[in-house]
Amino acid sequence: MISPIMSTYKRLPVAFDHGKGVRIYDTDGNEYLDALCGLAVTGLGHAHPAVTQAVSDQVSKLNHTSNLYQIPNQQELAARLVAVSGMESCFFGNSGAEANEAAIKLARLYGHNKGIDLPTIIVTEGSFHGRTMATLSATGNRAIHQGFEPLLKGFARAPFNDVEAIREIGKNNSDVVAVLVEPVIGEGGIAIPDANYLAELRELCDQNGWLLMLDEIQTGNGRTGKYFAYQHTNILADVVTTAKGLANGLPIGVCMARGEAATTLTAGKHGSTYGGNPLVCAAALAVMDTIEQDGLVQRAAELGERMLQGLKDELGGANYIKEIRGFGLMIGIELTEPCAELVSLALLKGLLINVTAGSVVRLLPPLVLTDDEADEIVSRVSQLIKVYAGDDRSRPRA
Repeated sequence: MISPIMSTYKRLPVAFDHGKGVRIYDTDGNEYLDALCGLAVTGLGHAHPAVTQAVSDQVSKLNHTSNLYQIPNQQELAARLVAVSGMESCFFGNSGAEANEAAIKLARLYGHNKGIDLPTIIVTEGSFHGRTMATLSATGNRAIHQGFEPLLKGFARAPFNDVEAIREIGKNNSDVVAVLVEPVIGEGGIAIPDANYLAELRELCDQNGWLLMLDEIQTGNGRTGKYFAYQHTNILADVVTTAKGLANGLPIGVCMARGEAATTLTAGKHGSTYGGNPLVCAAALAVMDTIEQDGLVQRAAELGERMLQGLKDELGGANYIKEIRGFGLMIGIELTEPCAELVSLALLKGLLINVTAGSVVRLLPPLVLTDDEADEIVSRVSQLIKVYAGDDRSRPRA
């Protein structure tokens, strides 16, 4: 019998019923430690009281109208995001893919306004920007492209963390109008660039009149120890997108822009039926309030350092570990061999993790972790990997 749900996911044999904080419980009542938080979405953990209250209050009044009308919650959220980001205007959609789709359309229109027939965006290998046709075409992963060719034209690829390669593309292609990069590559295995990478890209874009567009879908909303990852530097992009952690699980995405990019998309050029409706914006405002009031940006930086050091203490030097790296609460443990089986093994041990890029255990825990919970994740993940690798250090001593 064919499932009523298309088999676009290889789902694990578990269904969750409820959660609280970093703990989540399946339909049989079993408890799990959530070190993934819905792929960097539930940054405030499960059933956070501030989000619960905001959503409950809003749903009792008004869920949705349309972007044909004024939406006060959306206006307030846009003002808050502009203030924290240094951008000037916002477009709201329902996901990270839609936010990036808006950025791509914005760049193309920016190019056409300058008389360029095939505006080209430089993207990087190993990146992930979404699964719509435009964001799929921008994504630097051939496996994800397979079966969906022909991809859209207008993208040129460069290695990640290689400014000179981008410079060379620009020299040979007068149609380039923008550079789109992730400040830290997430799906591609927690790849962290050189400290001067974004600053050099900013300078290169300024020299050529290109837009610098940053995909902060995963890195935004406090996850790296700044509200946005680019704030670890002194630069501002022209376009910034974010989504995942913005509304703690309600569907929202935003494309922010400044300067000429802020006024490129005009009435009739882009839209969204559900984007930025009263309900999701109420949730996002509660998230932003909580992040600010509870000091969670700084807390993410502190927790990230604590967990990274703990993992290095537990696993550093092991011959089955290639590298342990992290940026705030984006942590990658790269093994020397593929290790996708660890996801199922972790589930059996009551632990939610992810393996990406074949051999990188990816941890994206909530920003609301206590020190003890952070240490528990470190201990349980380390033990799981040691047992999987057959490390003698994991075995009880006689």
